Amino acid sequence: MTFRIGTRGSPLALVQAGLVRDALCAAHGWTAEQVSIVPIRTTGDRVQDRALAEIGGKALWTKELDRALLAREIDCAVHSMKDVETIRPEAIRIAAMLPRADVRDRLVGADSIAALKPGAVLGTSSPRRAAQVKRLRPDVTTILFRGNVATRLAKLAAGEADATLLAAAGLERLGRDDVGVAIDTAVMLPAPAQGAVGIEVRAEDDAAGLAVEAIGDGVTQACVGAERALLARLAADCHSPVAALATIEGGVMHIVAELLAGDGSAHVGGEVRGEPGAALAEALARDLLARAPDDVRRLFGG
Repeated sequence: MTFRIGTRGSPLALVQAGLVRDALCAAHGWTAEQVSIVPIRTTGDRVQDRALAEIGGKALWTKELDRALLAREIDCAVHSMKDVETIRPEAIRIAAMLPRADVRDRLVGADSIAALKPGAVLGTSSPRRAAQVKRLRPDVTTILFRGNVATRLAKLAAGEADATLLAAAGLERLGRDDVGVAIDTAVMLPAPAQGAVGIEVRAEDDAAGLAVEAIGDGVTQACVGAERALLARLAADCHSPVAALATIEGGVMHIVAELLAGDGSAHVGGEVRGEPGAALAEALARDLLARAPDDVRRLFGG
């Protein structure tokens, strides 16, 4: 028996697939030889000169893995959950998520957003990061930065920008948590599902589902599920600058979220506490849309 894990072929994706392999081996007593990692090149990896929103959105990270999963070429697919579309095919289900890592962004090139030099150029491919930085520092210009961590750091070293933002979780998993400065979530809320690794299986594959469920972290899945429910209620897509973070303490879920205009000139934020679940997130989404300035509301489903 060989259990096949499908993944993108980037260095970070391969590390995350390795984490899943190790967790499966520990949970089931499998040897490393009983689990294979199958790298699959995605459209998002091939096309690096345009923003994802211009060429198909988050499906560019998932469609080739979806095809391989449904064709039974792999038994599960590993994803960074912030790269997974909110609406997934009915034939595929998210069976588990690993314990969530650091949700924060790390700023590379300055000690803080406030410390960026006047008129600084910040490289990012994220509408959310661009809008948040522009809200805090309207003088900052943002340019497109695509590619894996090493590519973006090389672009920064080459002087293509003065600074960039990277996910702390990715840097940590790559052993690069010495890079940059972590930005507190009170300054910059993360993307929904940031820091979470998810594992998908075919909905009808009970054996693979049970194997994967054994390594899941329930709190992470509940929190990320709420953040994704908020996205669904907002009808948010790759163009939508939205940030959200759900946490659970003492059985109570706390969700903080914000919606922004693309240029950071308008903004609405809010938070709720209550019973964990999609209903709480959907209530917050409705509240945000009801209070959002027109420049923000037109970007979402309100």
